[in-house]
Amino acid sequence: MDRRTFIKKAGMAGTGVAAASALATPAIAQSLPKITWRCTSSFPKALDTIYGAAETMADFVKGATDGNFEIQVFAAGEIVPGLQAADAAATGTVEMAHTASYYYWGKDPTYALGTAIPFGLNYRQQNAWFYYGDGNTLMNEFYNEQGLHALPCGNTGAQMGGWFRKEINTVEDLKGLKMRIGGMGGKIIEKLGVVPQQIAGGDIYPALEKGTIDATEWVGPYDDQKLGFNKVAQYYYYPGWWEGGPVLHAMFNKQKWDELPDAYKTVVDAACRAANADMMARYDYKNPAALRQLVADGAQLRPFSQEILEACYNASMETYSEINGSNATFKKIYDNQQAFKKDAYLWAQLSEYTFDTFMMIQQRAGKL
Repeated sequence: MDRRTFIKKAGMAGTGVAAASALATPAIAQSLPKITWRCTSSFPKALDTIYGAAETMADFVKGATDGNFEIQVFAAGEIVPGLQAADAAATGTVEMAHTASYYYWGKDPTYALGTAIPFGLNYRQQNAWFYYGDGNTLMNEFYNEQGLHALPCGNTGAQMGGWFRKEINTVEDLKGLKMRIGGMGGKIIEKLGVVPQQIAGGDIYPALEKGTIDATEWVGPYDDQKLGFNKVAQYYYYPGWWEGGPVLHAMFNKQKWDELPDAYKTVVDAACRAANADMMARYDYKNPAALRQLVADGAQLRPFSQEILEACYNASMETYSEINGSNATFKKIYDNQQAFKKDAYLWAQLSEYTFDTFMMIQQRAGKL
């Protein structure tokens, strides 16, 4: 083959490659359409870890789609108040929300099962139930009826029991106490004489400072320190029996979710799982140092007495029995979750519990 013929054929081949590239580009663009969504959070930006889970999820989605799918995250109050986030997503005011399902339990107690119920699942059990049990399927059957589709997108792990102006040693000490408490925990503790208040995160401090409430729970040391609760209440109780492993959700407008290309649904699913793990890791890293600082600044750590825990547990079981008798959807999901929990604790008491207990004994003996 002479030089001229070679160049001519090479040029034709090059033209073919260029043509193929020109044809491929629109196909790729078509498979990754430009989409911008708004996500309204139930949390203020100051709470970088719990608010940050939505940003983490959005960053993964944007990165995985070369910027073609962008989710803009807005703090509580920027579009709607924090406790109206899911409603905004359901009505289409925004495409999605990052929130705690149990904020809406007053409309239907089934919402509480999506986040945490008193004496419910811990963090690892929640992940197992949602991802490999029936959790996602059952909860989305319910959410779909509300105009929503939801995916787990964050978890705080077991929370603290909150800040109190006075010591709480007996059930009698709870009577008449005005306490900010989220989710179904308020309904349970109300049976013991507490007056529950549901207040968004950014509004808790002024209510506690002014004496509008006598106590509050939020999350744990890192967030509680940021919110400054130790400045207006001295006694810091544990554990938060009402939130053993509270799940946050990315809640999507059902119609908007259904319209997403399957590739984007897969990316969002993966991004939510990543944010879920990331949020827990951040809290596990940040809470120990925050707790040490809170104690150094005068916080008085106190465990809830066995009397109080037993009374709260009994009140919880009584409440679930009452709800099960009138709400078939709640009962279906609750029974499924309870069945899983029984098996989960059979395993946990052999593995995590015995290992962690041994290591804590070494720590207390000064060997760790």
